Amino acid sequence: MPPKGERDVRTLRGQTAARLGAAGVPDPEVDADLLIGHVLGLSRGGVQARAVMGGVLDDEEAAALEALVVRRAAREPLQHLTGRAAFRSLELAVGPGVFVPRPETEQVVQLAIDALRATAEPEPIAVDLGSGSGAIALSMATEVPHARVWAVENSPEAFPWTRRNVEEVGAANLELVFGDLATALAELDGRVAVVISNPPYVPAAEIPVDPEVHLHDPVAALYGGEDGLDVVRVLSRRAAELLHPGGVLVIEHAEHQSAAIAGILAGDGWRAVAHHRDLTLRDRATTAIR
Repeated sequence: MPPKGERDVRTLRGQTAARLGAAGVPDPEVDADLLIGHVLGLSRGGVQARAVMGGVLDDEEAAALEALVVRRAAREPLQHLTGRAAFRSLELAVGPGVFVPRPETEQVVQLAIDALRATAEPEPIAVDLGSGSGAIALSMATEVPHARVWAVENSPEAFPWTRRNVEEVGAANLELVFGDLATALAELDGRVAVVISNPPYVPAAEIPVDPEVHLHDPVAALYGGEDGLDVVRVLSRRAAELLHPGGVLVIEHAEHQSAAIAGILAGDGWRAVAHHRDLTLRDRATTAIR
């Protein structure tokens, strides 16, 4: 814990960012602000304002910050330390056992939202297969309130997080189901307008570089078999059963998997297969029409 003479917010911001940067944490200044803000109950802007105004942490706050900095320097995910993850307009509860939603998925879910808004149905149905934190399903439900959304999750470790977020957000048009992605929601076969999934797609032999990922994200949410596409093959078949003619499938994937996924979808009879890039101009999602 820093001595009392070094507990002003401005000094602690600089020291924390330096420690995190030395540990290899990306964007250490951002994480420093967010950790201090978590301890003080402030936004990032509030932390910066407090630094200018000469704010000081008391003993309890300084001890809490020190404990968090030690854990973050050991590359425990920031979201596990704060217990929250921002996603589009939502703030979700996350922690061990559930995949932390990524910013690039915000663009992927936009494809599903656009498809839902474009349909002429008065209550289009959307299904999120492998919902995890519920980020995708809750975004669709809150941003397309006339849609009916189902979130399906099959992990006993992730499902409590899905349920917690569904309960916290309170979207009345969303139903949560614990079930197998290959068989769930048989009652919806042929009625769904949009199926979306961010499946596990990392090939088994490709260990992610970032410690936050390979040490803390759930194995079941990362690895998709030898080529990473085992679950995609299941999704292709199941979505074809769920969707009505003209329905849209949206799959997130790695940049090098576009051609292989197009081949899987073409073999299953999908039409209008298209690939979509993220803000770094890498292929991030594939869509197809039933």
